[in-house]
Amino acid sequence: MRCMIVCVCKAVSDRHIRRAVAAGEVVSLRDLTRELSLGTCCGKCVPAAREVLGEALTTLPAPSLMMPVVANQPVALSA
Repeated sequence: MRCMIVCVCKAVSDRHIRRAVAAGEVVSLRDLTRELSLGTCCGKCVPAAREVLGEALTTLPAPSLMMPVVANQPVALSA
């Protein structure tokens, strides 16, 4: 698989983005900006970065909706 440079200004590739998502460091464009400095110069990379981020997020396993319950312990539900 070939590597695509997404942000020329900060030398961020699609592999960097996918790796950050897989590591659990990134789940939003704001996270990409914070972690990889992507989109902080000219901003032309933002649409491509958003697309790669979306693709990477769809490859993650779905979070479990089941919560562990400890016997005889009250469960606090937040509103």
